[in-house]
Amino acid sequence: MPHHVRKLKPPTHYADLMSAQPHLDRPSGLRRVGHKGADLITPGNTIESFEAAVAAGVDTIEFDVLWTEDGDPRLPAAERAPLLIAHDWADAATRPHLTLDDALDAFTHPPLDRVEIDLDLKLQGREAEIAAAVREHGLIDRAMVSTMEVPSLLRMGEAEPDLRRGWTYPRVTKDWRSRRWAAPGVIGGLAYMRRRLPIVLARESERLGAFAVWVFHPLITPRLIKTASAASIEVIAWTVDDLDRMRQLGALGVDGICSNDPRLFAQI
Repeated sequence: MPHHVRKLKPPTHYADLMSAQPHLDRPSGLRRVGHKGADLITPGNTIESFEAAVAAGVDTIEFDVLWTEDGDPRLPAAERAPLLIAHDWADAATRPHLTLDDALDAFTHPPLDRVEIDLDLKLQGREAEIAAAVREHGLIDRAMVSTMEVPSLLRMGEAEPDLRRGWTYPRVTKDWRSRRWAAPGVIGGLAYMRRRLPIVLARESERLGAFAVWVFHPLITPRLIKTASAASIEVIAWTVDDLDRMRQLGALGVDGICSNDPRLFAQI
């Protein structure tokens, strides 16, 4: 093992979960994640999109969890609006959205009862409520919660230690790649993050208690794969809709790929 990689043990409860739960069939060994369900087949964060992802062969569905302004965690619990399955406030305003309870209930019935789920938390502050909802629907063994916000990740661990946690990297709020004027800075920033992420992961993995690290796919390197493997942490690449890039990531040894078009997984 390279001298710069520390061998870390995963939290005991994660090891127990992995051996105890009936994990889904993954012939390739790759976690096939549908982003928002199958957002390129039918609009994401909907039951229809989740079902389309299952039909396309995913074993995990990622969906967004958001509180709106009238669901601010500073309000008394009884006065808060329900948590919604939406990407951001602008998205939440465009059409009626599922509540978290509606979505979780759907995953207890066919055909959604045969996949795992990842709840991508978009805002901090209601972690205990989310953990309680997952527990009440009997989904702890099939669920993961991911977030870019480290404080939220730590609070989730306190609220429900047996709920798998994923650290999403990097922490971004806008698609800076779409700004042409920012291109030189973006290229330099990505290069820095590629070098830095394995170091940070080795140093922080025990504190974060992460089961997985969800990584913007251009940042994934062989060194990151080795570091995560040494810490028994899954590396899941987001969000990849190009078949050639999926094959490259598979060759690198990622544990999972998140895609808007899960039909591509059959061709890897």
